[in-house]
Amino acid sequence: MKKIDSYYRPPHALLTDLYQLSMAKGYWKSGTYSTESIFHLYFRNIPYQSNYAISAGLELVLNYLENLTFDPSEIQYLGNLRGNDGKSIFDESILNYFQRFKFDCTVFAIPEGTAVQANSPVLRIEGPLIQAQLIESTLLNIINYSTNIATKAALIKSVAKNDACFEFGLRRAHGPDGALSASRAAYIGGFDGTSNVEAGFIYGIPVRGTHAHSWVMSFDHEIDAFRSFTDTMPNNCTLLIDTYDTKIGIQNAIRVGQELKGKGIVLQGVRLDSGDLLSLSKYVRKALDDAGLQDTKILATNDLDENLIEDLKKKGAKIDLWGIGTKLVSSYESLSGVYKLSALKKGDQWINKLKKSDDHNKISWPGKLQLNRQIKDNLIFDTLYSELDSENYDKENDLLVKVMEKGKRVYKGSTLKEIRDQVLSFIHQIPMKNEHSWSVDNRLSELRNELYG
Repeated sequence: MKKIDSYYRPPHALLTDLYQLSMAKGYWKSGTYSTESIFHLYFRNIPYQSNYAISAGLELVLNYLENLTFDPSEIQYLGNLRGNDGKSIFDESILNYFQRFKFDCTVFAIPEGTAVQANSPVLRIEGPLIQAQLIESTLLNIINYSTNIATKAALIKSVAKNDACFEFGLRRAHGPDGALSASRAAYIGGFDGTSNVEAGFIYGIPVRGTHAHSWVMSFDHEIDAFRSFTDTMPNNCTLLIDTYDTKIGIQNAIRVGQELKGKGIVLQGVRLDSGDLLSLSKYVRKALDDAGLQDTKILATNDLDENLIEDLKKKGAKIDLWGIGTKLVSSYESLSGVYKLSALKKGDQWINKLKKSDDHNKISWPGKLQLNRQIKDNLIFDTLYSELDSENYDKENDLLVKVMEKGKRVYKGSTLKEIRDQVLSFIHQIPMKNEHSWSVDNRLSELRNELYG
């Protein structure tokens, strides 16, 4: 398998918001840059009416952090940025720091594929203030999008059950990098494959595909297009039957399928991409069965999501495979991931930090946060606590694990397939739309109230 960094090649130091670099300069000039700090990344809410998300993106985060440097051209670019007075906004001192930059924070994370409830820390970064601050925007970019896609994929897969689901969203994704992240995250969320060949190459995800309407339209007769395609791809052939008229299209596909059967080859599938999927799937299934093509599967596409799939299945649609693109990768809803400072070290003492707000949902949690989990009767029971103030929990049930020590990776995660298998097992046992328990340790709750005043 191709290495991730062959595509996401370093450096990515400028994949950030300007204010991160401005604050870095401020920490440097004020002399607080080396102050030990603790930051947490978490989601304020979970989209899609789900009660937990599926965490994803950690491997991409670790790859980013391991390779984080500023190259000379980036230093030169920053040195040429000008303020309102025409002078450089980054002076030689901070540019020299950027040039020598080496990430050496310690990172704790919830492993990929883990169910995460709102307000639960997904990452904990411990290290010099300037470094922990500098990475905020990129961490949010990676974790927000990947977790969003993995969560949507898991919801779709939870209603599709044993039906295969394929991610067909390359053309609607958020650029080439977003398309790769979406393919990877969808696979983590339980999908069975992707149309994105680059994702297959890099990540080893199974690739699947059919043909476009333009293929059929390039021939004078639909059946000639079908015959030519089966000649081209006899062992990987799914025919798109709704370019003109689906009921005529299925008859043409049946003729070709029977010709293949005579050669000992099975027509893999037919694809429905428009119209009334419920009635058409029943019509097509009966036509295939009557023609002796019981092994030919029906693939449905066309702006599908978990709600439409669930409705079609409840009404008895005869669909075996689902291809989902736009409503998976385009993120109609998003995770409200945030990254907050929760503690600073002064001498030998940790000082808890709190962000206040009139909006109760935006008040942060202080301390060195950890999440302790128990599962009973197919329900999640999570408790948020601070390791600075409480030791009353069984550490074996803690979800945040050390993944980097002083900038060096110390964690070997599971393979993508292993993560996917774990997710599928979990979502079938622990329903995503059930109400689960999330509580706060009493000491942490009291501390927060004290700091809020």
